[in-house]
Amino acid sequence: MALEITDTNFEELVLKSDKPVLIDFWAEWCPPCRMIAPAVEEIAKEYSGKAVVGKVNVDYNPGISVKFGIRNIPVLLYFNKGEVVDKQVGAAPKSVIAGKLDKQFA
Repeated sequence: MALEITDTNFEELVLKSDKPVLIDFWAEWCPPCRMIAPAVEEIAKEYSGKAVVGKVNVDYNPGISVKFGIRNIPVLLYFNKGEVVDKQVGAAPKSVIAGKLDKQFA
């Protein structure tokens, strides 16, 4: 299951992670967010132990959203060693989401 990332645990779970990290910025009222949610959950299970997969609800965590300039959702940010290394704006198929995460292992 994807981790709930908040303004308070973001640094510990994302920036200090020794594994690649995928963060889904979403909101309950966002239809495209709900559309990709099952793919994000599947990726969280498939990459368990190899990568951190989390979700940031932009309505409840404005600090992170502002810090990374999130203006539209869904947005997926890919982190490696605490740095943003890739981005996916808008809904995308699971293969695209996982493919961008796979690049972080190369």
